[in-house]
Amino acid sequence: MNFKGGQVRSELMVGGRPYSFFSLAAVEQASSRPVSRLPFCLKVLLENVVRQQATGQGCPDDVGTLLEFLQQGHGGGEIRFRPERVMMDDTAGLPLLGDLAAMRDALARRGVDPQRVDPVIPVDFVVDHSIIAEHSAGPEALAKNAALEFKRNEERFAFLRWAEQAFGLLRVVPPGGGICHQINLEHLAQVVRRREVDDGFWLVPDTMVGIDSHTPMINSLGIVGWGVSGIEGVSAALGEPVSIRVPAVVGVRLTGRLRPEVTATDLVLTLTQIIRRRDLVGTFVEYCGPGLDHLSLPERATVANMTPECGTTMSFFPIDTETLRYLRLTGRDTEHVALVEAYARAQGLWHDAATSDPRYSDSFDFDLASVEPSMAGPGQPHYRVALSEAPQAFATACRGAPVGKPARDGNALVRDGDVVIAAVTSCTNTSNPSGMIGAGLLARNAVARGLKRKPWVKTSLSPGSRVVADYLNAAGLQRSLDTLGFHVSGFGCMTCVGFSGPLAEPIASAVRDGELATVAVISGNRNYDGRVHPMVRATFLASPPLVVAYALAGTILGDLTRNPIGEDGQGRPVYLSEIWPDAAEIERIIDSTIDTSLFSRSYAKLYEGSDRWRRLAFAIGQLFSWNTKSTFIRCPPDFDDMYAEQVALGDIRDARILAVFGDMVTTEHVSPMGPLPANSFAADYLRSIGVSDRDLGTYAARRLIAEVMIRGTFSSPHLANAMTPGMPGGHTLHQPEGVRMAIFEAARRYREQGIPLVVVAGRQYGTGSSRDWSAKGPRLLGVKAVIAESFERLHRANLVAAGVLPLRWVDGGLRHSFTGAETLDIEGLADLHQPHTELTCRVYSLGGAVRNLRLVTCLETEQEVKHYRSGGTLRYLLQRRAAQSTTAEVYH
Repeated sequence: MNFKGGQVRSELMVGGRPYSFFSLAAVEQASSRPVSRLPFCLKVLLENVVRQQATGQGCPDDVGTLLEFLQQGHGGGEIRFRPERVMMDDTAGLPLLGDLAAMRDALARRGVDPQRVDPVIPVDFVVDHSIIAEHSAGPEALAKNAALEFKRNEERFAFLRWAEQAFGLLRVVPPGGGICHQINLEHLAQVVRRREVDDGFWLVPDTMVGIDSHTPMINSLGIVGWGVSGIEGVSAALGEPVSIRVPAVVGVRLTGRLRPEVTATDLVLTLTQIIRRRDLVGTFVEYCGPGLDHLSLPERATVANMTPECGTTMSFFPIDTETLRYLRLTGRDTEHVALVEAYARAQGLWHDAATSDPRYSDSFDFDLASVEPSMAGPGQPHYRVALSEAPQAFATACRGAPVGKPARDGNALVRDGDVVIAAVTSCTNTSNPSGMIGAGLLARNAVARGLKRKPWVKTSLSPGSRVVADYLNAAGLQRSLDTLGFHVSGFGCMTCVGFSGPLAEPIASAVRDGELATVAVISGNRNYDGRVHPMVRATFLASPPLVVAYALAGTILGDLTRNPIGEDGQGRPVYLSEIWPDAAEIERIIDSTIDTSLFSRSYAKLYEGSDRWRRLAFAIGQLFSWNTKSTFIRCPPDFDDMYAEQVALGDIRDARILAVFGDMVTTEHVSPMGPLPANSFAADYLRSIGVSDRDLGTYAARRLIAEVMIRGTFSSPHLANAMTPGMPGGHTLHQPEGVRMAIFEAARRYREQGIPLVVVAGRQYGTGSSRDWSAKGPRLLGVKAVIAESFERLHRANLVAAGVLPLRWVDGGLRHSFTGAETLDIEGLADLHQPHTELTCRVYSLGGAVRNLRLVTCLETEQEVKHYRSGGTLRYLLQRRAAQSTTAEVYH
């Protein structure tokens, strides 16, 4: 099915100006297929592949492949998607800019123009992962944390300033602006983009990929976008298509409306639990039905934000009246909002519950009125419990763990189950004014009743944009939050990503001395073991008002639906229901406080940064001058040999098993991001090059120091390796002697012996963040393949990009049959030319027994096969650019 531009070109008049677009109605007429019945998200993809074909960029088969969905009701075929833009955060993005700089160096050494490595689509880079909640519960917290952020990251920030002048379409949002996803929602996203070309103006859907897993938050605006591996994001920025298989699309038909006492957080935790149980990994979810009319855009954004926790690729909300209302509110100009509406209606992208009737692969109904006040935890975001069940959830999770002894912090007694961190944090919830105003009202009501936060609770507030701070101040609610210790501590991810800072030393001593099982309650999106703070045993996700409530209660062990939350000044009990915010008052404050001017003022200076940012000295030029003695920024390894001719892909022989893991191993546990432990191999290395203990910092800040990141790989104490039962994570047995040692040390010995390594794992290996080092780290340790029962989508793609082969068993989960003492041969790699190729694994046991297992490669597309056969995506990209005679050939 092949379309020329003239066949599908149509025109639209908006504001007296003509706009051209590639018409889906014309595609329907020319193809005789009911394109109007496609799910809304697939309509956007269809426009993308039609446009590629009409402009000579796409594959002739892609349109027909996508339209097969209408006949089969499910996806399967491979298509190439070209997003309009890419978004990066600093933790994942800065190492990728380092990769681009190293690729330029490699080209220059070969006498090739280094500017062949340059983004051809806009890249929005937001610094949001560098600030830590060192200081909190005080008016000086924000200024002190911002000063520390700059002091610790000055070299990294100077590198970003260099990159912004070196790469043409890179825009950097300096530190202090907020969180990338909330900035994207409130300011960057256009929904429909206007292009000016030789023959006039064209309209195209705003589409994107982001190298952070929570990128699908933007689906709430009707924008197709999802999280990709960092290397995939670089590839897209350089003009390569994102190759995907057309996914199944599951419709969630919403009915009813949320009850007044229920929050969007309760809703998303409930949906996450339901969708995880349905095992919809890799699918698109699209929301539809009459209940959609009763969800505000910020409530939709909260739901879409937790897409990766559901295991899905997108959580799509089509364009409707509420979309336009939000665009106007957040300062998008009137002409542009008119363009969005006109284009959406002309393309069949406009949702009307009464008339819309997409065909889905599967669907289910969900009654919004069924949602109850909830929390999630501990351990996984989909472990939702009713609020009343939280004490039992904690008790169950900690059963079998050592029971702590109450310990004094000097002023108070700290016990098992006490909440030591209560953080209103994360774009998941701070993007929703209802939740934030609700938290402020609960604080106001609590202060009026004489309630105080418990002295052992570390409190913080880290909004995802400065708009939040502005409207809380304008509403007079920040004063009450301040009274309870919820001062603004920074504009960034902070506690949500584990940058919660230290506990006060008396509290930390009490927790250590009593071996206490303490708790964090946060308004974030992840609660994996050890993520928020190493001294916290259990983390619960909750709405912003509930976070404030638990700071008052000070413990998870009380049932807040029945027991008092505290006592007033006269010693009388106060119940949560008595201070819970009134839904009508929340709406009144939103209507009277939040307007377009708040957003316009806040975003007017988004790219300026602080005085220190503007004064920062940085290098100028197209090539970066690396400092080989730097402890933050070094040239990434492995680029010197990337021009080597592609060698024949050989079998993996005599491989040893590095670790045998269970289910749902997170990327957090494979490659940590938080503070560097003083007793770690990474800390030892930094000390050896002159870094003091007080300056160890975080793994996130050292991601361009490969020696640090390799040593951190698989080092989490929360990893359970079946080869070393009862041992803390990060250990294994070196074979054949069976000597117990750290994984890093064992891998180093195997590497010296020239022995390849394999990791064995259970279901959903690689849940969590898009974290390139969770694939780069294993590769540099010598891991050639990961054999798992199943993979999370993002991490599987990361493994391929890094040149590590993801494999699964054809005959079901067999990991329990491995002791870790076996050697493996994986055969058939020479014939790996197609996705899902079957391979043979010969397993040799210590006693001499041999068994043959069938494996299948988890390479989903032909493009992934090419990248793997090239040794990974970066090698593929560099070889492509070196081989092309002109830049234009690379992109077409």
